[in-house]
Amino acid sequence: MHIRKMTELNLTGKRVLIRSDLNVPIKNGIIQSEARILAALPTIKLAIEKNAKVIIMSHLGRPKEGCYTKKYSLLPIFEYLKKKLNNTKMYFSQNYLNDITLNSGEILMLENVRFNKGELSNSNKLSKEYSSLCDIFVMDAFGSAHRMQSSTYGIGEFVKIACAGPLLINEISALKKALKEPKRPMVAIVGGAKVSTKFNVLHKLSKIADTIIVGGGIANTFLAIDYKIGKSLHEPDFIPEAKKLRDKYNIITPIDSRVGKNFCKTEKSIIRLPSNIKKDEEIMDFGDETITKITNILKNSQTIIWNGPVGVFEFPHFRIGTEKIAKTIARSHAFSIAGGGDTLSVIDMFNIKDCISYISTGGGAFLEFIEGKKLPAIDMLEKNFKKIN
Repeated sequence: MHIRKMTELNLTGKRVLIRSDLNVPIKNGIIQSEARILAALPTIKLAIEKNAKVIIMSHLGRPKEGCYTKKYSLLPIFEYLKKKLNNTKMYFSQNYLNDITLNSGEILMLENVRFNKGELSNSNKLSKEYSSLCDIFVMDAFGSAHRMQSSTYGIGEFVKIACAGPLLINEISALKKALKEPKRPMVAIVGGAKVSTKFNVLHKLSKIADTIIVGGGIANTFLAIDYKIGKSLHEPDFIPEAKKLRDKYNIITPIDSRVGKNFCKTEKSIIRLPSNIKKDEEIMDFGDETITKITNILKNSQTIIWNGPVGVFEFPHFRIGTEKIAKTIARSHAFSIAGGGDTLSVIDMFNIKDCISYISTGGGAFLEFIEGKKLPAIDMLEKNFKKIN
């Protein structure tokens, strides 16, 4: 992989446009998780230290393209960054496609790129407009590296110099370390609601991991191979494919589960064996025997890849499995990589950020990289490298 690195370039006096991933949960104007912002900060600080004219762009949520919506404005993130970079002059711009005036050592933050028509469709017109804003484009948004959009891919077709930021480089290096030369035993935990969206990654991980642990709705689909699981979330159409995987690889499914009758925060949990789940009950977490079995596996592992919670961790009576597993990973001496939006929320909830070897800012990109797919942003950076060299 031949790509240009931001750290190799002279940024002094240059207009440096950084595509960050600042897509964080915001509720009533208050940021709920700072993880992605904090991960993006070192790259921004580096550009300031190099006396560049720094421009930051990102998306937030899924607004209707071409329409400003206050709910999806980056203004709360701008205010947060102003406090973190209080010695730096910072500006915010909603109308920035025509021209930008900025001095060295200053920062201009652009409004949500998804308010711009053509962003999602990778419009050539918009990509050219982005490229005209800068001398150097820095792709640092690993979480959006799987998107072929104007701010992540198209701009690279028109800008003279495109390079990878430190965060993107670190993400790729950490994932390669875990996937190509893992210390063994290697364990992968794959949680989440839908097995259909994660079959490719399960196939890939099954070939390289010694053990796969499935949780959430994914585990329910595996349980439905042999049991009637009440009204539990699962995908009946994918039961045959789940059976093929289970029969071929070492996939750990729950031996008991926490169930409830109502999907709400106040619902109390009951532990059931898969064979005893009632018609009006749904699985929402691992049971105690399953937790013990899995934590013992994790304690003996040397590499852990973790994507997704194993239960409805937002509900107090159904977060036990996710909490015990998260804290076991945190205490482990294994090289651990965690990725995915819900995974980041779990890490914040249990305050274990400093105990995970590497926390990926990517969700979809994290999974696609594990699957072995070439991410469009990486492809763009390689093409730009070849164009100049």
